[in-house]
Amino acid sequence: MTNPVKLSDNQGTNTQDNLLFHNLIWLTTKEAAIYLRKSVCAVHHLVSKGKIKSRKFANRLYFKREELDYLIDSSLRN
Repeated sequence: MTNPVKLSDNQGTNTQDNLLFHNLIWLTTKEAAIYLRKSVCAVHHLVSKGKIKSRKFANRLYFKREELDYLIDSSLRN
């Protein structure tokens, strides 16, 4: 099994929470933006264009990590 990649937040700090981030199945909009290395606004734009599927729960958007991976993989093939 591979070691999880440490992700940095906007301040460039690495925390234990970022290691847990690697194991999440559902990501919030902010987490999806960090994962895709895009702004939150850019993620909202991708949702409105139908490029990313999102689910709404308790007035928040959530994204499946595997669908974000598929988006990245498909953009690399084009």
